[in-house]
Order: sequence, then structure tokens, then C-alpha cells
Amino acid sequence: MSSSDIAIRRHFDHGRQFELLVKSLSDYAIYMIDPDGFVSTWNAGARLIKGYEEPEIIGQHFSRFFSEEDQRRGLPQNILSIARDAGRYEAEGWRVRKDGNRFWALSVIQAIRDDTGTLIGFGQVTSDITDKYESNKALIESEQRFHLLVDSVVDYAIYMLDPSGVITNWNAGAARIKGFPAKEVVGTHFSRFYTKEDRARGLPAIALETARSEGKFETEGWRLRKDGGRFWASVVIEPIRNEAGDLVGFAKVTRDITERRSAQEALRESERQFRMLVSAVIDYAIFMLDPNGVVVSWNAGAEKIKGYSPKEIIGSHFSRFYTEEDRLAGGPARAIHTATHEGRFEGEGWRVRKDGTRFWANVVLDAIRDETGHLIGFAKITRDITERRDAQIALQLAQEQLAHAQKMEALGQLTGGIAHDFNNLLTIVGGQARILKSQVTEPRGSKAIESIEATVQRGASLTRQLLGFSRMQRLEPQPVSFAERLPGLQSMLATSLPANTRLIGAVPPNTWSVMADPNELELAIMNLVLNARDALSPGGCITISAENVTLPAKGSPEDPQGEFVALSVSDTGTGIPKDVIKKVFDPFFTTKASGKGTGLGLSQVYGFAHQSGGRVAIDSEVGVGTRVTMYLPRAFPEAQKAEATKDQPGPRGKARILVIEDNPDVTEVTAALIMQLGHTVQLASNTEDALRFLEEEAFDLVFSDIMMPGAMDGLEFAKYIRRTWPGLPVILASGSNKRVEEAQGQFITLQKPYQMAELDRAMQSLLQARSEQLQNRNLVDLQDAKRLRAAKTDKS
Repeated sequence: MSSSDIAIRRHFDHGRQFELLVKSLSDYAIYMIDPDGFVSTWNAGARLIKGYEEPEIIGQHFSRFFSEEDQRRGLPQNILSIARDAGRYEAEGWRVRKDGNRFWALSVIQAIRDDTGTLIGFGQVTSDITDKYESNKALIESEQRFHLLVDSVVDYAIYMLDPSGVITNWNAGAARIKGFPAKEVVGTHFSRFYTKEDRARGLPAIALETARSEGKFETEGWRLRKDGGRFWASVVIEPIRNEAGDLVGFAKVTRDITERRSAQEALRESERQFRMLVSAVIDYAIFMLDPNGVVVSWNAGAEKIKGYSPKEIIGSHFSRFYTEEDRLAGGPARAIHTATHEGRFEGEGWRVRKDGTRFWANVVLDAIRDETGHLIGFAKITRDITERRDAQIALQLAQEQLAHAQKMEALGQLTGGIAHDFNNLLTIVGGQARILKSQVTEPRGSKAIESIEATVQRGASLTRQLLGFSRMQRLEPQPVSFAERLPGLQSMLATSLPANTRLIGAVPPNTWSVMADPNELELAIMNLVLNARDALSPGGCITISAENVTLPAKGSPEDPQGEFVALSVSDTGTGIPKDVIKKVFDPFFTTKASGKGTGLGLSQVYGFAHQSGGRVAIDSEVGVGTRVTMYLPRAFPEAQKAEATKDQPGPRGKARILVIEDNPDVTEVTAALIMQLGHTVQLASNTEDALRFLEEEAFDLVFSDIMMPGAMDGLEFAKYIRRTWPGLPVILASGSNKRVEEAQGQFITLQKPYQMAELDRAMQSLLQARSEQLQNRNLVDLQDAKRLRAAKTDKS
């Protein structure tokens, strides 16, 4: 057989393969219509979409695919007329299957003419887009008229360049977009389409060199038409090489996107170099398998993505791209089986490159059959979507974190508001009980008052937990050595555990001290241990442990970083299911039976850890146990030294106190408690009255609630006092307020409901400091001067 016969045979084989490929396409109905509208060819996609077998539709008029109303309107004939005159018709509309059912179709009809311009028929491409009206443009090529179909494409300029950039062919789209007929442009250099400025900058040469060296050149920019007008073009240039790797030219695709700059991916095929263009695609691995799954072809994209050259992979089974676990699970066989029996397999999963690294792949496997329906192989397309998957996972995680943060913030605001009102009520009840206690001597009455006081303490404990979750709890952080406190804490906790439950302390002596409120810390540990106790079976074990850790920066300002102590409470209990573990820190959420828990224990732990400048984490496995870890900031030596040298308040003095409170019941209780401490009281229901009193009378101390009506709340009024009367001390009180933390840094604050001892210590501390300051400065305070003048006036 001569070389020319071999070339003809090879060309025939390639054409045959292409014909079979088109025949096997199942997503598009691709067929030919003669000039009068009668069907002359029929592919598998047409059979699947429209329901007709090839023998029963060949020779039938294509109008049978239209609804009766469209036929009465003469739509099929109008379509052919438009396609005949305009060369092309594209539209969406209802079409009818063989069984009478309708589907919404995107149809493209292209007039096909021979070299003399004589109409020889129409190419029809139909896709079912019932579920999505906006789809990619239907494939234009047909099984037997590929050359003519590509040449009839009018939306893309598709042409070939030789290695120097000279145009070697020209399609109808190029003629329409650029304005040149083929005879005027073939044989000229493609730089003629560039603007004068771009030619001066050497962009045409840069484009070819980039395509040659990097395998692809893609850009957008201004291009010129024949009439000198400009249009914004999307341009792709790809090198075409023969089997030996020698450069034989370039494939160039241009699209006019003046009004829509974001174009779809430019067409990659040309009319005479279809196989070479497919081989040049590098973003997709496109290759063929035989019916057994053995690789029989390999493109440049497959080599780039998977790392194998054609000679290394052709003849090997495609299962080598799967992970070992997927091969053992039958993944490759399942893909082949699905594609064989259903016509297509599509999925995502890990695949393996030649160097052993993994990438996340989107895989499509289509069965290819000949005209008799015999399976002759599979078309396989693989794309590396690792970056897209990572981005989706990161986005999902960020959305979950944002939703959780928003939920926690909303719950915090709700619980903080509840605690504020509840603490005011407890202040009234507890204060009145304290007043009655000094007046009632009868045993039954005293016992009732003690019961009221115990109830107030339990209520205060609940609000402490609510405030802890909402991060509004008043904390007094100081250096705490957990290693030193653990033995006493264990002894106390042991009394709350069943006799057969082991409580183990595993805190090394060199564990750093933490900067935290010691009372809230012990409450948090107690809540964790009691929760662990309720999850244990008889004979279980609870472990309290600690270790020094350094948390690295994670990029988010909300994530703590630096040196911390990880305090953990772990148990060997039942564990927490995955669908429940995300809710355990929500206030009032509990899995315990009714009456067995408030659902506030872990909420207090969450709020305490975050308010202390740390965080909390939980890890649990059903049937194994649970571990909750608080990360608390390390207390450095400077803070420990400062704590050790704090001044202690001196002996109690007597003073005149201005009390500012808008709640009459709270005012009555506060005044009674202060008077029991031996002080005199002046009451003001708002800051306006308080200001008037301060200007007219002398006071030793101001006691104010933070939440106050009027132009200034308690905190703003305290700042005003400090500016106007610098030597006059102020104590602020609140059930809960977002501005408590700001106040704590500037004034002494009391958390409602407070005990008389707390109130006494705070007042005496400030009164003593004020007295010492005046003595050291040997000055008379303005308030004292007012009081002295008032006293002289009374005597006279």
C-alpha cells in the first residue's frame, strides 16, 4: 500500500472516529435536514431527546417536532426561510417528543451550502434546556458535515496561522467579525488586525512567542475591522504541533465582546485541524478508553494534569489514576459499569498524578457506540478542580463561623438583657431580706429570711452564668496558680461525685499561672466536672489536666494568640453526637431530663473563657468520652507582683453619700443598706437632680447605677464628676450593661445583687484613699469647704 493510500486510509479512520463520536453524543440532537425540511441523518442524542428511532424518522419532515399551534402559525417554514436567507436561525421554544410530551428546547438551524453557494440542506442542533433556559450554545458540528458546519460559524473568527503568523484559512465568522472575505486575507500576516499602537509595542510577536513558549496565549484588547472600526476582542492563540512535537502553526479564535466583555470559552476546534486542536487543549485531560478501560489516546491537557507522556500511559488501564482505597472499593469498575449501562458517568474525587500527589478531579465518562449500538470505547474528560474545591470548603467554613458568631452575639444580647432585669429584682429581694434580718428575732421569721437569702444566692448564681455567656459578667482577673488550687478544688468536687467515680488531677507543678477571675474559674471547672459526672456510667473516670501552650496567629483578630494554659476536663462517658455538639454552649440547651439541669453550665464556661481573653474547645466521640478545654492567658510575673502588693482597705469611716438610682424599690434597699453601715444618704432619681445636689451640698462619695434616664447615664455622669470634682470618689453598680467593662477600667463597680460586705469594702476603700490623698496634699477639698460652710451656717 502506497504512502498516499495510507494517508487516505488514516484520514478515513479519523473521520470515522469523529462520525462515531458525534453519533454517540447523548446530550444533543444533531441531524441534517434537506433543503425542503426532511430529516436525512439522525444521531443518538436525537433519539434520546425526541424519542424517534433512526428508521422511523429519516425522510420525515422536521415540522413534526413542533406543537400544533406552531405548525398552524407556519413556524417551521418561517424558520427554514430565515435560515435560508440569513444563513442561520437560533431560538428557544416548546418542541414535541414522539410520545407527545413537550420540552423547552434551544435550537440552532444553519444553512449549508456547497462551494458554489448552492443550498444543500440545513444542520439542526437541539438541546433540552427545560430545567435551565440559559445554556451554553448547542454544538454546531454534525456527524457528516463537520467541515461545512465549522465554516458556517458566524459568532467566532476561527482561522489558522503558519508558524510566522501568516493566515492559512478563514471561516465565515472571521469574515463577518473582521469584514474581510477569505480571498483578501489568506496569505497576509495576522498583525493587520491590531491597532497601530499595539503593533508599535510588538504585541503580535509577543502573542505568538507566548503561545509558542507557554503553550497558550489568551487576552482581551482592541482589534480592527476592514472598515477601520474598532471592537473589543477576546483572543486565544494556541500552538499546533505534530506527533514529533514540531510546531506546524497556530489556532486562533477571536470573538467580538464589545458589549459583553466576559466571553465564554473560545471555540477550540478548527475546520481542518480538529484533532490537532483537541490535542493542544491543556486545561482538560481528554482521552479515549477502549471497552475494557485501557487508554488508547492522550492529549496535552492529560499530560499536564496527570504528568504522564503519551508513550508512558497509552496501553495502561485508567484505574492507575485512582487512589489505592478507591481501587479496592471498586471505583474504576463502577465508573465503567455506569457509563456502559447508563451512557454516562460523572463524579468528583481524588485522583493520583504520576509523582504520587493527589488532586481533586471532576470526571466525565461517556460511552461511545457505533451505528449498530456496539460499545467501542469511552470518551473521558478530567479537570483539576482542587483550587475550586479548597475555595468552596474555605467559604463554607467561613459562613459557618459567621453564622455561629452571629448566633452567639444574639443570644448574648438576649441573656444579658434578662440578667440585667433579674439582678435588679434580686437586689430588691436580697436587700429587703437583709433589712428584715436585723429587725426580726422570732425563730420562724429568721428561718424564712435565711431561706429568702439562699434563694437570692441561687438566683444570683444563675444570672452569673447568663452574664458569663453574654460576656457581661463583672470579672476581677488576677494571677491564679491552678496547680496550687487543684487539691482544694478536688476535695470540694469529690463530695459531689458518686463513690465509684474516680477524679484524677494531672496538673504539672511547672504549669503557668493564668490571668483570670478565681471565683469564675472555679465555677467553670465545677460546671465541667458536674457535666462530666452526669455523662458517666458507674466506675467512670474524670480527669482535670493542664499544659502550657503557645497559640500561633491564625490571621483573624478574634483568634487568641500567644502563651496560654490549656485547662481540660475529660471523661470516659457516653460522648456527644456530632449533630448535638455544635449546640452545647447555647444557653438553656441541655440533653438532660426535665429538672436535671438549667442548660447554663457550659454557657458560663464559654463566656468566661472568651471574656478572659481566651477560648474554649470541645472534642467528643460517642461511646468514648468528651474533653472540654479552656485556653486561658498566662499571667506574667509583673502581674503576680502587682497583685501581691495591693493595698488593703483600712478601718471603716463615716460619710455622707449621694445615691443616684431611678428604680424606687432599688433606691429604698440601697439607702437602707448604706445607713446600716452608719452613713448618711441623699437620694436622687436622675443625674439632673444629682448635679443640683452636688452644686448645693458637700458629699464624701457618689453611688450611682449605670443605667440611668436623662441626658447622661451613670457612667457619663461619673466621668463628668471626675472632671468637675476630681477628688470626689464614685462607685457604679449594674445588673448588666455593655458599658460595664469600660466602667471597670475607670471606676470601682459592683455587680447586682451585691452583698453588704462588698458594698462596705468598696466604700471604705475609696473613702480611705480620699482621706489619705487630702492629708498628703494638705489641701481642703471643695466639697469639704461646702460642708464646713454649711455647718457654720447651721450653728449660727
